[in-house]
Amino acid sequence: MIKRIFLLMLLTLALPIATFASSVDFTNSGGTLTGSTSLSLSGSVLIHVGTIVGSDLGSLTFSTGALTSGTLQMGGTLGAGGSFVITGNGADGVHNGVIFSGSFSAPSTWTLVTLGDGTHNYTLSGTMTGTWFTGQKVSGATVELTTNTGTGFFTSGSTSISSGDTSISGIGVRSSTPEPSSLVFFGTGLVGMASVWWRKKRS
Repeated sequence: MIKRIFLLMLLTLALPIATFASSVDFTNSGGTLTGSTSLSLSGSVLIHVGTIVGSDLGSLTFSTGALTSGTLQMGGTLGAGGSFVITGNGADGVHNGVIFSGSFSAPSTWTLVTLGDGTHNYTLSGTMTGTWFTGQKVSGATVELTTNTGTGFFTSGSTSISSGDTSISGIGVRSSTPEPSSLVFFGTGLVGMASVWWRKKRS
């Protein structure tokens, strides 16, 4: 019995620091992507928020920084900055109002994908930092896929989005590390219990 008590005390005193972080995934569909030296998305509808699936749960809009290399027709790099906003409409328990508001934290990649039949798609990949609706600072990443532009390119300065996936992470980060004073009191209590048990056994 006393061995068990001492083992429990040692285990408690050796508790590791544990951090719990959660993320929420969003899927958007549709909307118009426009631009000549940067890109802006409007009219895209949220269809998936965390575990909630629906036909219209809110909206996702963004604007990127300006091109730093390449072209919007053939692919390139877009500078950091701009804006990225996810807004819920209260449907099916989704937060009603701005869920995430931030900007691109690093250059984004605009990639031309040529399919085997000679038609084209584009993808935008980027990372963001911003504020969760609770006021917490969080980060995220997004990948947006355009609809097929056929054999043409992004020459008209406008195309539509097929779908996009965004993950916002670092929500509800907390530390479960016990305070040092709590560990000391708990350890002292276990030692005291072990001492009482040992004296009773000897008597």
